[in-house]
Amino acid sequence: MGGFNPLEPPPGIDPTPGAALAPPVDPRLLVRQEGFRGYIDEFKRKVRGGELGSLPVIIGLIVIWLIFSLENSQYFTAANAEFIAYYMVGLGMLATGLVFVLLLGEIDLSVGSVSGLAAAIYAVLSVTHHWNAWLAVIITLLTGAAIGALQGWIFAKIGVPAFVVTLAGFLAWQGFMLWLLGSTGTINLEPKALNALFSGNSFFLGGRIIGAYLLAVIAVVAFAAGLFTQQRRRKAAGVPYRTNGELIARVVVLGVGAFLVAFVLNKATGVPNNLVIFLALLVFCDFVLRRTTYGRKVFAVGGNIEASRRAGISVPMVRISVYAISGTFAALGGMAIAATTNAAGQSGADPNNLMMAIAAAVIGGTSLFGGRGRVWSALLGIMVIESINAGLFMLGLTLDIQYMITGGVLLAAVVVDSLSRRTQKSSGRA
Repeated sequence: MGGFNPLEPPPGIDPTPGAALAPPVDPRLLVRQEGFRGYIDEFKRKVRGGELGSLPVIIGLIVIWLIFSLENSQYFTAANAEFIAYYMVGLGMLATGLVFVLLLGEIDLSVGSVSGLAAAIYAVLSVTHHWNAWLAVIITLLTGAAIGALQGWIFAKIGVPAFVVTLAGFLAWQGFMLWLLGSTGTINLEPKALNALFSGNSFFLGGRIIGAYLLAVIAVVAFAAGLFTQQRRRKAAGVPYRTNGELIARVVVLGVGAFLVAFVLNKATGVPNNLVIFLALLVFCDFVLRRTTYGRKVFAVGGNIEASRRAGISVPMVRISVYAISGTFAALGGMAIAATTNAAGQSGADPNNLMMAIAAAVIGGTSLFGGRGRVWSALLGIMVIESINAGLFMLGLTLDIQYMITGGVLLAAVVVDSLSRRTQKSSGRA
């Protein structure tokens, strides 16, 4: 019968009297000591263990771009790239809020209606009642947060399933939006405050070439500063850290990508302001989820609720706050969507916006089962969806084909997630 033999020393213990215990070696240190070959072996180990990360969606993006560029030579143009970059922001913000909810293993079916309601509230306050535009923006965002918190409270405190609560919200908030918009069903927006920044007529630094490259420089410098600061802290704490060579390689890769994007967008009219705001929000949310105690609580609750309770985490407060975040991003997304047409209308609560936002978060790599994902999933996922839509539009295909293809991509993403989890369980990593 196997097991621990009391006559034998435990593994890793030198039986020689007075011998010092050998300190445990972190496997990441061994990988870095092996150089480039070590990273290749580590990559293979992660793939075999089901830790695919963003690899499937990145490969999918490359395949999508190649297919459509072969079908239409105009697909790989600066104008099309800017079209995708501009129109993906509204749904991308909805997807960002949904990432927080999906990390809990829950769902928010109300974000589409909340986004339409938010645009209507902003339009009524700033246009109909002539309030200060920035004050209207603040009230709109607070309303989105309050709606999310209310739904989260009903779910967390009363115990009504999140699916039912947010489905009721989907219907109720859409009705409220229709009442606000009145008989006309549409209110034209004025180029003020956040709407001016989100609209297509306003670009960073007036669309000048220096604007895009300045943003690229800022992004690369900030990224490098963050990496080397983290390395210094980990080195001082005596824990494994990335080598200078690896950090430099990461900075170079980001720099090449950032300047390539800047070059392409400069070939059109520059970097859209809404894209700048979207990326800044993603950086902030990524910091919150990966570098703060609150972010660790979100992952903990999504991974194991009972263990989180025993660890002293207030599960209801985490749930309420996450739904408040989802409501806030729904309000932001609604204003961004309304800015594309400079009008708040019934189309702002289009159910397809909800479906596409959920699809973007899942396609980008956020697990439907909770506890795994990153806010960058929203960016990757919405890039996939908008890249498909732009390509199909160029080919003259109708909406039915677009929906079928998007549905197939979503199903493939969920299948990959399920298989990845199964592989992790079989390899003892789940």
